[in-house]
Amino acid sequence: MQTANAKISNMASAAREHMTICKAKVEEKEKAAARTQEEKEMAKERRKAKEAQAKMELHQAKARHAAEKSSAKRTHHHCFLSE
Repeated sequence: MQTANAKISNMASAAREHMTICKAKVEEKEKAAARTQEEKEMAKERRKAKEAQAKMELHQAKARHAAEKSSAKRTHHHCFLSE
């Protein structure tokens, strides 16, 4: 059961990451429309930074899910040992 929960949590985190990346791309296109080359480059760099942040958040969420899974396993074993 814990594996299924972790898998669902990871899928939700991946979906959030994808949505954040798409938002960043849309913002870049809106901000870069009919402006100078320098402003277009700045918008592109902001998009890249947002994408990197989204990926970092995904990895943090996956690590948190794995930690929750392992702590649930440890708690489970301690319940049996204390009885």
